[in-house]
Formats: sequence, C-alpha cells, structure tokens
Amino acid sequence: MVETSALRPMIARPSGGLTGDIRVPGDKSISHRALMIGAMAVGRTRIEGLLEGEDVLCTAEALRRLGVRVRRLDAATYEVSGVGVGALAQPSAVLDMGNSGTGARLLVGLIATHPLTAHVTGDASLCRRPMMRVIEPLTRMGTRFEAQAGGRLPMLVTGARLPVPIEYRLPVASAQVKSSILLAGLNAPGVTTVIEPEATRDHTELMLAHFGARLHITRDRDGATRIALTGQPELEARRVRVPGDPSSAAFATVAALVVPGSDITIRGVGVNALRIGLCRTLTEMGGDITFDNTREDAGEPVADIRIRASRLRGVEVPAERAPSMIDEYPILAVAAACAEGTTVMHGLAELRVKESDRLTAICDGLRRIGAEVREAGDTLIVDGRGAALAGGGPVATHYDHRIAMAFLVAGLACTGPVRVDDGRAITTSFPGFDALMQNLGADIGTDSEPGAR
Repeated sequence: MVETSALRPMIARPSGGLTGDIRVPGDKSISHRALMIGAMAVGRTRIEGLLEGEDVLCTAEALRRLGVRVRRLDAATYEVSGVGVGALAQPSAVLDMGNSGTGARLLVGLIATHPLTAHVTGDASLCRRPMMRVIEPLTRMGTRFEAQAGGRLPMLVTGARLPVPIEYRLPVASAQVKSSILLAGLNAPGVTTVIEPEATRDHTELMLAHFGARLHITRDRDGATRIALTGQPELEARRVRVPGDPSSAAFATVAALVVPGSDITIRGVGVNALRIGLCRTLTEMGGDITFDNTREDAGEPVADIRIRASRLRGVEVPAERAPSMIDEYPILAVAAACAEGTTVMHGLAELRVKESDRLTAICDGLRRIGAEVREAGDTLIVDGRGAALAGGGPVATHYDHRIAMAFLVAGLACTGPVRVDDGRAITTSFPGFDALMQNLGADIGTDSEPGAR
C-alpha cells in the first residue's frame, strides 16, 4: 500500500480554447517491441522516438539483465546491440517489470524458449493482474512456471530447453497474448501459429517482418486471422522510428473536442487501423478530426491529426471495436459525459483486469464530477447532457495513469475544477503530460490543496 504522503494530487481547472501543434511521446506498445525484437537481431538496432516512460525503461533494464546491451544515445534515442535469436543469458538479477502488463507478458514470452531461469515480478498493481492467459500456451511449448495463486506475479520462469512449436487459438482478443506466443516462437523449431477470432493490434507482426522474420498471415473461412511464424530466423538489426502513441494522443484529442474554441494539431501519430477505434468513434459522435500528411515508417502508418472543438452526440459503440481502443475507454467516457444524449459502450470485460478495475474507476470518477453513468455487465452507459459538468473530486485513480489523465482532461471542460488523488502513475506512459497540456493552454498542475472541494 502506498503511503498517503507519497501521493501527488493534481488539479485541472476550466480552460479557454486549446491551440497549438504538439508531439506526444512514442508509442508504448511499439517501444516495448522494438527493444525486445532488436535484442533478438544480429547487429545494432537504432531506435528513435522511444517512449522514456517507466514501463518501457523497465523493459530496457530487464533486457540488460538478460545480457543485452541497451544504450541511451540521446533523448528518446537508443541503441540495442542484439544477441541473436536464442542467445539471451541467465539473468543477473530479478526482472522487475514495474507497472507494465505489456512488458511483463511479452518478456515472459521472449524468455520462455530460452534455456534459463528467471524471477519475474512487478509492482503491487502488476502483481494483481492475470498472467494465466500467457502461462497456459507457453506451458504447451515446454516452459515451466512457479507462480502465485491465480497465475500471478511474482513467478519463476524456467525456459524450455527443447521448445515445441504450437498452434493456439486465442480464447479472448489479446494482442499481448498473441505477441507473447509469437516471441516465444522465435526460438522454437518449425512453425508457431496463433489464430485470433477478432483482429487485435498487429505491431508485433509488423515489427517482426521489419527485422526479417518469416510470417504467413491468412484468413480462415470463419473470418479468424491465422498468423504463422517460422522459428529460429536470423533477424537483422534495423532502424526504427517510433511514432507518437495514439493512446497518449487521445487525451489531447478529447480535450480539444470538448473545450470550446479549440484547434490543435498532433504531429507524427501512429494511425494503425487496429489502433484508431477511438478516432472512428469520436468522428461518429460528430468530432471534427482529420488525418493529414499520411506516410509509413517501419511498416507503421503515421499521420498528423488535426482536431477542432465540436458538438458531440451520444452513439452506440459495438463490442467488436473494443480491441482497437481498449486503452481509450476512460477518455471516451469523458467525451460521452460532455456529449448530448446517451453513449453505450459494449464488450468492456477486459477493463476489469487493467492497471485497475477501470470500469468501476470510470463510473466512480464520473459520478464524482456530476455525470450520470451506469454499468450493465460488460457494458458502460453514459447519459450526456450536452452541457458542462460541475467538476469535483478527488477522483480515485488507483495508481492508473489513464484514469488520472482522463479526469484531468474532464476538468478542462467542467464549470469547476476536477481533482485527482494521485498523478504519479502518469509517468509510466506519458512523462511530461501536464507540461504538454499547459503548452496548449490547459490549466493542469499539482494540487496544493488536496482533498479540497
């Protein structure tokens, strides 16, 4: 349990129109993958735009403990001296993945087919999150696990000395599970195949192909996607330019839509079709969002996004869209509270096992600031009034970066300030969030009167 004295209460006050051009930090998902796949390549991989948040830095440190040289060359620029597929070393210390579920699940897959034993752990939040979803398929490949009750961290991972390739159908849509299996398949002989009934973000497939892996992707008759990876390739070092994270861009995007008089541009954002469910939804709600200067880098589509203040209306968001925007529901719920009419969001069971129980945290926070919201199973229903909310707080963030940022954005469009109890977790994914928002004209900062109404 974190001591209250260590908390960092923050406050956001009603703001005038937001204006300006900004860049958000590098994509967290791609940053993790660039480091790990770069570690499996032969030669030196240069990564530009790497997210220097705590989650990604934990991945970099874990790789160092596995014998990989990861060197910071400049701000957000790193060099990874790859050891080649199958050449990770017995770790020199515990692999502490901090608050990163992505980092932990992908790293476990990476080491699962190496002949080594590793102790993997994380912070209190990460140790409450389910890992059985990767333990089960990796065990089929020959990896052994000694985990806490429910398959949770901390756990001991003993890699397979004679790994077995598998064909695995995902029981739930999860890019993390898919990626963990594919990374394990790198050091398994033969072909490892993952079948996903619903498409999830394909950053791992694009990055593996960029480094020279052999992937065969087909569509089954039932619509499922079949990803087949030929194991034990010789990956070659590559240059990677990490695009801006669309999940981070989401906060400035919604802020510009709901604060009257706003007009901003976010440069160099990743617009992978499997990551832009939020933009699609906000456009359906009446949001003025345009993609300009579209281009491609290392297989990833990139664009500049212009957002102008808009009158939003409620919509119904289908469950099948959830994989493309699962991290954006906290900020979408804020947009829905500012919209006119009811927004219904289906298929949100995965929010129960994020950094916090995000579904409950969203509902509690919205009620704190005067919104009408309710849950119905894995569906979230927000009744927007098309008018500014009252504000209030403090909103409990549960050390969840996305809950903290979402409600700080809400405060910009309320009639009164919104307080959150702790903003420290923001650094895990978006270092400099408050400064960047201030540059646009937002009144966000540390709360000198925590708990005040």
